[in-house]
Amino acid sequence: MPIKNDMHILLTRPLEDCSEMIMKFKSLGHQVSHLPLLTVDKVNHDEIIFTNYKGIIFTSANAIKFLDIKPIDKKLICFCVGNATEKKARGFGFQNVISAEGNVENLKELILQNFDSKSGKLLYVSGETITIDLDKQLLKEGYDINRVVNYRTNHIKNFDEKFVIELKKKIPNIVYIYSQNSALSFLNFIKIYRSENLWMNTNLMCMGEKTSRILNEIKWKKIFLFNPGEEEFLLYKI
Repeated sequence: MPIKNDMHILLTRPLEDCSEMIMKFKSLGHQVSHLPLLTVDKVNHDEIIFTNYKGIIFTSANAIKFLDIKPIDKKLICFCVGNATEKKARGFGFQNVISAEGNVENLKELILQNFDSKSGKLLYVSGETITIDLDKQLLKEGYDINRVVNYRTNHIKNFDEKFVIELKKKIPNIVYIYSQNSALSFLNFIKIYRSENLWMNTNLMCMGEKTSRILNEIKWKKIFLFNPGEEEFLLYKI
């Protein structure tokens, strides 16, 4: 199925995380609006003794962004949840990177297949809010693992009124939502601006079923689930 031209797409991640996608969709002839729903802020933590670990796990590119990587041996095996996180890890100098297909379940299987529990301790660096307790699951599998939280997301509560007026005049054909926190923030946005009944012709793209459930009370044209890196592919499905 060919991609429809001139669709209106709403992206909701912080600009740093979606600038390439904005340019990509515009190059395909689409109108792109940007409504960041969350801010990402660094969380202070105890000093990490990286020499204590034989592997490191990232479930978000933000975990890499806010980590002091200077003391880390870049040859340390590095497990990443998906392509965006892998790209960030390689950009920060990690050489031995293994990437899953965009979700934590696949990442867990990847670790089980590629890292023996007797090989040493694993470091899991993540945000404050996680959807799956990967560290606890790996502990049950016999792994020695330590989780360090180095960032948190906060809901944006104030939006540009002019932007909102223009958005309501031309509701997007597609909205991308990446997390349960983003879904909660977007639901709040919809209710604040009393736009509950304006999304019937909009396709909602959600990362994960739990994320989509939060927005189920709004009537959408259709809901699609996706993994990171599949955003452009979804355009062929509508």
